[in-house]
Amino acid sequence: MNDRQYDPYAPQVQLVGYDEYGRPVYQQVQPQQQAYDPYAQPQEPQQQGYGYDQAYVPQQSTYDPYAQQQPQQTQQFPQQQPEQFPQQDYGHGYGTAQQPAVQAPPTPEPAPKPQGSPVLPQQRRDEHAESGERDYRTEQFSFIEEPDEDSEDVIDWLKFTESRSERREEAKRRGRNRVVALVVALALVAVGGIGYLWFAGKLPGLSSSSGSKKGGATTAGPQKRDVIVVHLHNTKAGGTSTALLVNNVTTKQGTTVLLPNSLAVSNDDGSRTTLGKSVDADGSQGTRDSLSTLLGTKITGTWRLDTPYLENLVDLVGNIDITTDADVPGAKEGGDPLVKKGDDQTLTGQMAVAYATYRGPGEAEAKQLQRFGAVMYGVMRKISDDPKAATVTVQTLAQILDPSLPESDLGASLAKLAEHAKIGAYKTAVLPVQPDGTLSQQASDSVVKDVLGGRLGGGGSDQGSAVRVGVKNASGNPKSAEAARIALVNGGYAFVDAGNSGTEATSQVLYADEKNKAKAVEVAKTLGLPDGAVKQGKAAANADVSVVIGKDYKAPQ
Repeated sequence: MNDRQYDPYAPQVQLVGYDEYGRPVYQQVQPQQQAYDPYAQPQEPQQQGYGYDQAYVPQQSTYDPYAQQQPQQTQQFPQQQPEQFPQQDYGHGYGTAQQPAVQAPPTPEPAPKPQGSPVLPQQRRDEHAESGERDYRTEQFSFIEEPDEDSEDVIDWLKFTESRSERREEAKRRGRNRVVALVVALALVAVGGIGYLWFAGKLPGLSSSSGSKKGGATTAGPQKRDVIVVHLHNTKAGGTSTALLVNNVTTKQGTTVLLPNSLAVSNDDGSRTTLGKSVDADGSQGTRDSLSTLLGTKITGTWRLDTPYLENLVDLVGNIDITTDADVPGAKEGGDPLVKKGDDQTLTGQMAVAYATYRGPGEAEAKQLQRFGAVMYGVMRKISDDPKAATVTVQTLAQILDPSLPESDLGASLAKLAEHAKIGAYKTAVLPVQPDGTLSQQASDSVVKDVLGGRLGGGGSDQGSAVRVGVKNASGNPKSAEAARIALVNGGYAFVDAGNSGTEATSQVLYADEKNKAKAVEVAKTLGLPDGAVKQGKAAANADVSVVIGKDYKAPQ
């Protein structure tokens, strides 16, 4: 309950609206006179600013031109919950309730103003501005950051200097990039020029190997070679033809080395035989080991290629184009030749087999070997240089391969050789042999050393392999050479038959490389020769140590 007493003489106020901050605005209620004034001006309806259920109540007053105007006081108080008072009726009712009267706290009364419309918050501020008075309140301030001209100038200067620095740095970067690009371009040109000169064999100190084409330039130092041996078996007429397929990985050169059947090789017991007999008697592994010992190169696998498989191989690659040196007669006498002599002859599988195995009347074995080599070269030019595709071709042949050379290995080797053959970096060479089947000095220098690598490629040069000893008989007695062979084989050495030569009085043990001196001393002891017989000299290219049996040689007891 509210204990406050009602004061009928206290000034009465009423709510006229809300200011811009949501606070209620009140004005003093003037007493209304009921007298009617015919000359009074009609009052405009008072628009309530923010009333919620406030109805419009017209006010009537008596017009007195000589009466002193009573000021209308508008008080603004802090927002609070108004107290409830009994509702009074000071004027004519229009069916709407009046706001309860609230007693305002005592404040100094402002200067009187003419009676008129209610004073709104904006009008109050304008009046204060006209009178020079300012009524500042905390909620009326709005903090706005005004730009500072000096700070703007500083920012503009910083941006200007920063942009200049960036332009300088960008110019420096562009200059450095140009210099780097120029240096790289010059380096590429120089490397390309040197590579071309090297590829063409025009660099000083480098020369192409004998008979080599593109990619055949020799390289100083040891070279890596992949060698496989292929035996062509003639299933109709009998006989075999043997060749080595050499891929020089270092110089990127491919070579087919044709081996005559008369080549002297050693059996497992070290006894002497020929290549043709070894292929028929010792099989693939025995022949491969004998050739490795003789030539001083490591042969990785054996490829037995019977003539029916060669025919299928040529048909699979889509025929071959080669230059033929003879007419090969057909099956019918007097008929057209099966293969005609000429350049760029296209041969099918059947024609390729006929040309590879053809040996004319009175011709040397080397002629037939060269035809076999021409067919192999034609196959290398047509087979795919992709290892996977080449392997598929080998698998399509459905031949039985030697365990030392699986299909994937053979396909990879053929693909490498095909890559060389397609760019002309491929050649064919015949290994020259003497009438007795032994290797000549020419063979040692031109083929064994240059093409196969001699001691550098394999055989006895590999760690753990037997030392290869080449024996040349200069005693005039065949029994002396046989005794030396038996002594070396029993001593664990690989015997290499170097053939016969003119007679010499004293025996010698020769080594070319200083690292083989100790091996030469051991060989001399095995043969029963004195240490004075060991000398540094020119040894055979396919042997670690060379022995010359003289007349003074006596077999060890």
